Amino acid sequence: MRSTAEKIADLSVPTLKALKGFKGVTFLGDVTVGEYSSLSLWESKEDAEAAATVMAPKVEQAVSGIAKEPPTRRFFEVYEPKA
Repeated sequence: MRSTAEKIADLSVPTLKALKGFKGVTFLGDVTVGEYSSLSLWESKEDAEAAATVMAPKVEQAVSGIAKEPPTRRFFEVYEPKA
């Protein structure tokens, strides 16, 4: 499963980089339980939501038949400490 997750991540990056407002992405995984995730940063919530509409079908197709649960997405605001 790890190699599949890495392949999906590698294939996702060019599409993400081409989307408006993209700032960066980090991919995460726990190979002991087979859970994988990503954290992407965007210029605005609107950019993140627009990207999600583009990426969701691609991710769902990529993990179809291998994921234990359907992919989910959540949006958070970023706080960067001033100190």
